[in-house]
Amino acid sequence: MTAVPPGPPEYANPQVARAAATTTSDRSFIATWLFAWLLGFLGVDRFYLGKVGTGILKLLTVGGFGIWWLVDLVLTLTNSQRDGDGRKVVGTRQEQTIGWIVTAVGLLLGWIASAMTQAFAFLTDQLLPNLPWLS
Repeated sequence: MTAVPPGPPEYANPQVARAAATTTSDRSFIATWLFAWLLGFLGVDRFYLGKVGTGILKLLTVGGFGIWWLVDLVLTLTNSQRDGDGRKVVGTRQEQTIGWIVTAVGLLLGWIASAMTQAFAFLTDQLLPNLPWLS
């Protein structure tokens, strides 16, 4: 019985290896995601990716009035974001999952905090006129 030798590795061809190396960015997925999420309204994610022109526009429009910030965040989380040279910023499946979970929890906590603040403001506006010793 003769054993069949394994085929060539996926990147045995140097041209294929070079093409694979140039299609993905050397920028960090985690850094891109954190910049897009926390400082995206200032365009920091665009500056990090080497897109200075659109970074300045995003800074001047405060994240495109929030829309551009959200679009860039979703592009990053779906592994569709590209750097200034057109190469994809790719994260591992684990990094992507963590990004989605942390972003969802952060947005949910923000909405809860906002609702509680609004409820507290409403209650104090309604109660203060009825409590003369607090005025």
